[in-house]
Amino acid sequence: MAILGSTAQNKSSWRAGMAALGLLLAGPASAIDLLQAYQGALEQDATIRAVRAGVQASGERLVQARAARYPYIAFSAGYNRNELSKAAVDDQHYPSSNTTLSLRQPIYRKGLAVDLEQAQQIRAEADAQLDRELQNLSVRVTDAYLQLLYAHEYLTLMQAQKTATTTGLDAARKLLAAGNGTRTDVDEAQARLDMVTAQELETRQQEEYARRQLQTLINQPVDTLSPLDEAKFLAWSPAQRSVQEWLQQAEDNSPEIRQMKARLEAARLEIDKARSGHLPTLDALAQWTNSGSENVYNPGTRYIQRSIGLQLNVPLYSGGSVSSTVRQAVAEQMRTSELLEATRRDLSLRIHTEFRGVSEGPLRIHALDQAARSAAQLVLSARRSLAGGSRTLMDVLNAEQQKEMALRDLARARYLFLISYVRLQALSGGDSAASIADVNALLQTP
Repeated sequence: MAILGSTAQNKSSWRAGMAALGLLLAGPASAIDLLQAYQGALEQDATIRAVRAGVQASGERLVQARAARYPYIAFSAGYNRNELSKAAVDDQHYPSSNTTLSLRQPIYRKGLAVDLEQAQQIRAEADAQLDRELQNLSVRVTDAYLQLLYAHEYLTLMQAQKTATTTGLDAARKLLAAGNGTRTDVDEAQARLDMVTAQELETRQQEEYARRQLQTLINQPVDTLSPLDEAKFLAWSPAQRSVQEWLQQAEDNSPEIRQMKARLEAARLEIDKARSGHLPTLDALAQWTNSGSENVYNPGTRYIQRSIGLQLNVPLYSGGSVSSTVRQAVAEQMRTSELLEATRRDLSLRIHTEFRGVSEGPLRIHALDQAARSAAQLVLSARRSLAGGSRTLMDVLNAEQQKEMALRDLARARYLFLISYVRLQALSGGDSAASIADVNALLQTP
């Protein structure tokens, strides 16, 4: 028993050792880049899956609209056990049966033709909605990814500022103990440290929220990201186009515009369908019937009846229902038309906003980069002046805070520039995958 126990223990130790060796060989988890996150969201995002199901449902409606124009064939059969009672005659019991095969082929029904066109427009609207959600997904993934990168970078800046403020507080306390400092400097340094600590906690919460947001989109844990490559970023510049070109592209390709145009066309067809309520309908009918013992006077007889012909229905009066339906459809078309115009105006405003973010982004980044360099030089000068006795410790802390704010604004400007580029492509109906690939190329390769 002891030998068996030792053998089992050795096997367990060997397995544990091999597992540890596997972890060592595997190394740290590889960073997920923006393109991988986008591809994961395409498969896992619940909104995209819901819209795809809606596209499938609209496709089935198109199938149903086509099927309504095909012949309708029905078969029915019945069997009954009958009991016939007559005065002064014994009761009779006999079976009866009926078998019918019928066919109806629509020849003229205006509403069916309009239904087919309307189903095609509804399918086009669903396709446009899917394209719109795919564009929105590219923006949501990019925004979450860059927000997480910014939060991580800002947290690093806050930690550096916290270290500098802690060092300044220790220096202020030593100066006070040596008789060369003031209590005010200690209190101010302590207040700055408390504020930086609170900001650090808030930044950690923002980082965690951005991480959760990205994890929700791709439905998998997010450990590390590929950071922005500064050299690639500085060398990259998007193609320059005028705002009018972006607006024209949006009018032609924007999923929002295409969705509203399809909805407007469907509303116009709804008017034609409502007006078809005043029109007659014509169907071709064919029927074959085999019945037995259906006549109480001659039980046991069997009849076979064949018929073919046309059926015409002419609506005469419906209490004003058709006219009311037409007026309702006209009002709905007017509403949809106004919504299309509102979408155009709102889209134009958003395109102008994102266009300014893309066109003026490099200028803002350059100005903030110069401000960060100046703030860094100010920190060096303040420290030298403090050593020379012409500046105070608070001047150094103020310079450190100004440097941190400049670096924070610079990081934010870079990420806002990139997200504006992706948003502009999405709003104008551009290739969302291509815009994601452009931004992903600016990240550091593992």
